[in-house]
Amino acid sequence: MWLDGNDPQQLRSKFKFVTKDVIDISDVPKWNFDGSSTNQAPGDKSECQLIPARLYTFDSSYHIVLCEVYDAESAQPHKSNKRYALRNLVSRSGTLDMWLGFEQEYFITKDGIPLGFKKSNLTRTLLSEGHTDVAKVDLVGPGRQGPFYCSVGGSRAFGRNLVEKHVSICEILDVTLTGTNAEVAPGQWEYQCFAKDPIAAADNLWMSRYLLLRSSEEFGYDIDFSPKPAGKDYNGSGCHANFSSNFMREVGGREYFDNVMSVLRERKDIHIKEYGKDNKQRLTGDHETQSIDTFSWGVADRGASIRIPNDTVANNWKGYAEDRRPAANCDPYNVTRLLLDALITVEK
Repeated sequence: MWLDGNDPQQLRSKFKFVTKDVIDISDVPKWNFDGSSTNQAPGDKSECQLIPARLYTFDSSYHIVLCEVYDAESAQPHKSNKRYALRNLVSRSGTLDMWLGFEQEYFITKDGIPLGFKKSNLTRTLLSEGHTDVAKVDLVGPGRQGPFYCSVGGSRAFGRNLVEKHVSICEILDVTLTGTNAEVAPGQWEYQCFAKDPIAAADNLWMSRYLLLRSSEEFGYDIDFSPKPAGKDYNGSGCHANFSSNFMREVGGREYFDNVMSVLRERKDIHIKEYGKDNKQRLTGDHETQSIDTFSWGVADRGASIRIPNDTVANNWKGYAEDRRPAANCDPYNVTRLLLDALITVEK
């Protein structure tokens, strides 16, 4: 499994059959693929290399291998390989000991429509007349959002069969999920993915997305990670990043958090640029978001850019912070690198 050269990047995979036992990542051979079909190479120099990076094992005979993409001619990391930049930064982070948890939101869709929605009369008319650029804002939902959050029942919770399948597969492959729930909008769900290692956290999020997409095939569904699939009256989808360093967890203090927020404020535009495609559609200042043009932070404030949990403040400002700006389609390698660099700047 690897990431292609599109924006946002898409997951690609193919199967390789080997005759020897695979015990760890060193047993996995390098491979290659046609980069001209993934927007990663021209047709006359199309070969890209797959370098095994992390092994996920179902059993002794079936593994999924997350790979980094390298340029075949130069033997250097491909420009689409964002994991490489994160690895370099982690190697320079010393004893900072970053923990990271992602809250991945998404919509389950059927024939391009989120579950629980239907096409409006206008949409159906335009489609019948041959229009192909009908906006998703013409979808009609089953009512105002709110009753669908953490809901139960077939008229409110749509797609639970897929959700529970996904959770069980992640457990088998040791992709650490800490929870899942139906979200605010109909057909929208969230799961939480955590690791006490920044590279593992980003790897696991990509793998969890891959497993979700693979699982959706069994039900005839698809997954929409775009920031605003259901129109202006419904919440968009984010990928909130809960982050901390060892100092933040063990020492903390109001002054330390003030310093972290000051660095994040200074770098607002840099972060927003890397926090997901079309994120402006979601970060409007409504529906539990701050405007994309504004940076703010607050305690227990889900309308802020950065939320400080009540428990962190109650624990003498020791704990973690939540960056609520990343979109559901963000690259976790970029998000992790930017947050890690901010923490390094504060603690150096």
